[in-house]
Amino acid sequence: MLESDLILVINPGSTSTKIALFEDDRQRFSQSIDHSEKDLLPFHQISDQHGFRKDHIEATLRENAVSLQSIDAVVGRGGLLHPIPSGAYLVNTRMVEDLGNAAWGEHASNLGGLIAYDIAKEMGIPAFIVDPVVVDEMEPVARFSGIPEIERRSIFHALNQKAMARKAADDLGKAYTEVNLIVVHMGGGISVGAHQKGRVVDVNNALNGEGPFTPERAGGLPAAQLVDLCFSGQYTKDALKKHLVGRGGMVAYLGTNDMRKVESQVHNGDEKVTLLYRAMAYQVAKEIGIYATVLKGSVDAIVLTGGLACDKGFIEWITGYVQWIARVMVYPGEEEMAALALGALRVLRGKEKAKIYT
Repeated sequence: MLESDLILVINPGSTSTKIALFEDDRQRFSQSIDHSEKDLLPFHQISDQHGFRKDHIEATLRENAVSLQSIDAVVGRGGLLHPIPSGAYLVNTRMVEDLGNAAWGEHASNLGGLIAYDIAKEMGIPAFIVDPVVVDEMEPVARFSGIPEIERRSIFHALNQKAMARKAADDLGKAYTEVNLIVVHMGGGISVGAHQKGRVVDVNNALNGEGPFTPERAGGLPAAQLVDLCFSGQYTKDALKKHLVGRGGMVAYLGTNDMRKVESQVHNGDEKVTLLYRAMAYQVAKEIGIYATVLKGSVDAIVLTGGLACDKGFIEWITGYVQWIARVMVYPGEEEMAALALGALRVLRGKEKAKIYT
C-alpha cells in the first residue's frame, strides 16, 4: 500500500491568501488569511509581498499544529508566465525569475510560485504550479485578431476549467481526451473555452478584454467607441485600464461586484438590475454559441462552473439560450485548491511527468 502524501496548497488573491493541506486527495485543513489594505500598502510591487505572505502562512500552520517537516510537496497557484501547455510544472529558478520580475505581467497569483519555491527549498521538497492562467493550447487559426499588431492570447481560468472538464467527462463516463466540451467559468471574470479532446483550442482572453462583460470586467467592446474614449481626455491610461478590468461590468453599472446583492435586487423585482443581469447571461450564452461553432457543433456537454453557477436563476437564463446545442452540466463554485493538490499528486504518484519551464 502506498504511503500518503501531504501536499501544502497556496493560492494567493489580491487581498487574501488561501492555504490548504491535503493528504492525497483528501483535504485535512484549510484557511483563508486576509490582508488589509493597510498591511499591503508598504509594498510597491506585488512580488514584494511574498516574504510578508510567507511569514503569515507559516504562522497560520504553526497555530494549527501543522509541521512543515511533514509536508511532501508544495503547490502554488500559477501566475503570469509566457504561454505554456497544460500540466504540472516544477518551480525552477527561471520561473522564479519571471514571476519575481513580473516579466509577463503583475498578478497576485505570481506569488503562489514564489512562496511555494521558498518553502520547498527550505524543506528540500519539490514545488509545483498547475495549469496557470497562461495555459495555451490554441489553434494557429484562432490567434489572428484582425490587425497584425495584436495577436489573440490565451489567458483564462485554466485551473478550474480543466478540473471541471475532467469531472464532467468522468460523469459522462468518458476520458477528458475523448470528449468535446464548452466550459464556462463564471466569477469576477468569465472565460468560455472550447475543449476539444483534452485541449482548449480556443478561449476568450478573460483578463484583457474579450467575451462577455462580467461582475468587474468590461469584456469585448465596440472598437471605434473605445478609441474615442481613450482620446476623450476623461481618463489616464491607468485609469482607463482599471475601468475595463476591475471597475468594469457590473461595478461600472451598479457600483458593486457582489453578485449576492445583485441577485437579491432581482428577486425584489428591480427591473433595471434584472435587465442588466439578463444582459450578462445573454452575452455568456452568445459566447457559448461562438465556441459551439469552433467545435463544428460536435459538443458533448456545456459545463457551467464558478461562483455565478450557484445562482439558479442566472443558470436558467443561460440554459434557455443554449440547451439546444448540448446537455448543460452545472458544477457550482470552484475547486481550485483540490485541483492544485491533485495536479501535484499526479506527479508524485508517477501518473504524470512534471514539466520544466524554460
